[in-house]
Amino acid sequence: MIRTRTCGELTEKAIGQEAVLNGWVHRRRDHGGLIFIDLRDRWGITQVVFNPAQGTDTHTKAKDLRSEYCVAVKGTVAKRPAGTENPKIATGMIELIANRLEIFNPSLTPPFEIAEETELNEELRYQYRYLDLRRQSNLQRLVLRHEVLRVMRRVLEDERFIEVETPVLTKSTPEGARDYLVPSRLNPGKFYALPQSPQLFKQILMVAGFERYYQIARCFRDEDLRADRQPEFTQLDLEMSFVNEEMIFSLMEKLFSDVWKEVLHRDLPVPFPRLTYEESMRRFGTDKPDLRYGMELIDLTPLFAETSFQRFREVVAKGGVVKCVVVPEATRLSGKVIDGFTEAAKHLGAQGLVTIRLTEKEWICPVAKHLGEETLQRAVGQAKARPGDLILMVADQPAITARVLSGLREHSARLMELIPKGEFRFVWLTDFPLFQWDPELKRWQSEHHPFTAPRQEDIPLLEKEPQKVRSRSYDLVVNGVELGSGSIRIHERNVQEAIFRVLGLEPREVQERFGFLLEAFQYGAPPHGGIAPGIDRLITLMTDAPSIREVIAFPKTQKGVDLMTQAPSDVREDQLKEVGISVRKMISSVPRP
Repeated sequence: MIRTRTCGELTEKAIGQEAVLNGWVHRRRDHGGLIFIDLRDRWGITQVVFNPAQGTDTHTKAKDLRSEYCVAVKGTVAKRPAGTENPKIATGMIELIANRLEIFNPSLTPPFEIAEETELNEELRYQYRYLDLRRQSNLQRLVLRHEVLRVMRRVLEDERFIEVETPVLTKSTPEGARDYLVPSRLNPGKFYALPQSPQLFKQILMVAGFERYYQIARCFRDEDLRADRQPEFTQLDLEMSFVNEEMIFSLMEKLFSDVWKEVLHRDLPVPFPRLTYEESMRRFGTDKPDLRYGMELIDLTPLFAETSFQRFREVVAKGGVVKCVVVPEATRLSGKVIDGFTEAAKHLGAQGLVTIRLTEKEWICPVAKHLGEETLQRAVGQAKARPGDLILMVADQPAITARVLSGLREHSARLMELIPKGEFRFVWLTDFPLFQWDPELKRWQSEHHPFTAPRQEDIPLLEKEPQKVRSRSYDLVVNGVELGSGSIRIHERNVQEAIFRVLGLEPREVQERFGFLLEAFQYGAPPHGGIAPGIDRLITLMTDAPSIREVIAFPKTQKGVDLMTQAPSDVREDQLKEVGISVRKMISSVPRP
């Protein structure tokens, strides 16, 4: 029996009509003569009644039904008896009086109940992912993901973009993380790499004259995993020729505005605000600021340049800074909780934390006698703190102070429940440094990637003062999460070669890795730029999921293992021999779950 209706569409308008439903038995209840089941499919749940008066054979077969049996039911739509309606679901006013039942497939007793309220171990869920995905929350996340991609494709098609697939088996190039390598059987001893991004191919497409390209791209990075990382992930990858930053900003604001309108049915204010990297670090201590709450960093350095408090004075003398954040109404917290801020600060890298608690009658500060009454009063005044507030003060080198106070700002906002629910605050971050110094390798590295264009006016600084060179890169940040990075790219060979020199790449290595790109730049390469928002992170934000694993159909664990298929796994000796590889037995430092 093939369905004529879904389990989510029958209403009182269908009373008296015949219908065939296909789906899974969600729950079964035997009330003596009557047997009830809730039949579930992707679209919803319908109550089905098996009455012996409608056919003994069908009623007898219904006695064998159990949870997750896959069945077809034919019957007549009827109004539920008064008092048994369920207004919480779309089909809650009707039921299907069954007269025929077909069991497509029975089911073993599931290892867990297919219900939202069931607390489940993550490893068990991922081992039986095909059952876990039957839960409505997981299904709805993936449906929303589909809807988001549908809107994105529509917007980009309207903007005359072309969808082009780039290779998955490609060349290993340095992009910050380890490559996944794939041995070549036809070229013994040589390897492909799975792409960390389609960066070079999309730039080549611009040289080829496609002008507007996009792709829902699968990318791969062999890196340590966290809640917002997976070894394979998806991004909306796009590139445009003859553009500047403002044109890309405008396109992305339209795209996300349409996504929010069509998928979440909410208006998203555009244009998004802009912050330079320098301003964001100064105000929030991070290049991923969460604008849903305040508590901006306050610079108190000049105040403590001549202080009698030796610790602060020494820090300032060595080029350090003294900054603080003010946590509103935090003095209502217990002393133990406030002491926890100090531990959190040390965990973030601080040598210590100075706290000032403001009550209606006094200021409580452990180092008040060292600071002095006048300095303490000026600090409270500059911080604009009021009775009930808590001042958290850190003195250290600028990078450490920023990291610690940024972390304390986020910790405080969550602790004090200052973060609005269901609010999305987008912001563009611009004017990043082009390079960052790696103290371990003792060389410059790209802040984003080596194909990012420098600001035109900063090009003369490349060779002698690379630390002062600003990039034409930009990040799109929402609620403290980097959603995507992009930049205007280098399109001139001489500039690209200058960047490689600053990065310490030898000419032979440059030619071996990027020779095809440099050669392409000599054939009329247009100015171009692009961006690549992460789809997994986007859906995680939109659904308020606890991690990106919850918005990916078949995720890996934090150890990179697919518990359902048990990948990665051993392969046969003959397979290894074909590609010229032998495996030495090693003791893994990462135990399998």
